Amino acid sequence: MISAIAFDLDDTLAPSKSKVPEELGHLLVEIARHMPVCVISGGGFEQFDKQLLSSLSGTAEEFANLHLMPTCGTKYFTYESGHWTMVYSEDLTPDEVRRATDALERGAKSLGLWEPDSKTFGARIENRGSQVTFSALGQEAPVALKHAWDASGQKRNVLRECVEHDLPDLEVRAGGSTSIDVTRRGIDKAYGIREFARIIGVDFPDILFVGDRLEPGGNDHPVIALGVATRAVTGPDDTTAFARDLVASLGAPQPGAPQPGPAA
Repeated sequence: MISAIAFDLDDTLAPSKSKVPEELGHLLVEIARHMPVCVISGGGFEQFDKQLLSSLSGTAEEFANLHLMPTCGTKYFTYESGHWTMVYSEDLTPDEVRRATDALERGAKSLGLWEPDSKTFGARIENRGSQVTFSALGQEAPVALKHAWDASGQKRNVLRECVEHDLPDLEVRAGGSTSIDVTRRGIDKAYGIREFARIIGVDFPDILFVGDRLEPGGNDHPVIALGVATRAVTGPDDTTAFARDLVASLGAPQPGAPQPGPAA
């Protein structure tokens, strides 16, 4: 039995930088009718709006049970008075942003991972305020190219270790399929889940975290040390199957399922 649930976004609820599938959006809202639901991922709030919120349709009461944590939990938004309101933002200083940007570019170039401009799509390094993110193929690269670039995760791990060496005072994590995220030290997804638990008033073992990067070095991995329950998934299809089972266990109707008519 769990009292709350948290989901990663990219490659868990949706393909990288793509919208959450319609069925899964309905399932998330159905789960939110029964328990608090947190979505935590490396993208900024604008990305959450495009990928997640545009796929959701619910009441103010259901949205009030949704907790959004962009940039790996360094920012926290809740739904209040008809608007998404920022609760906190653990921003990097200008010096930290500069050092993170320099270390990411220097590390990628030294390892031969700085792709030619002709092979990139959009910004390679993005300052998200509370997080600096490197995307090897650019922020807008097609999903298929992203997945093919580092299918084993080896490139990201090598780059993460290189950048980590240059930024001992900051947190460096492998993010999505081509990305490395840099935040303030100790401000990661574990920090976000800790705040989520505090605000909703539940213990860590009563929270289930669902993500695709729970292995050491992955940006979902820090939550394991908290003692939360975890469920590793391989992608949105796997998450959808899990969400269907969860909704069924809650006794809720499946999205699109026929509803019983009036009693005779």
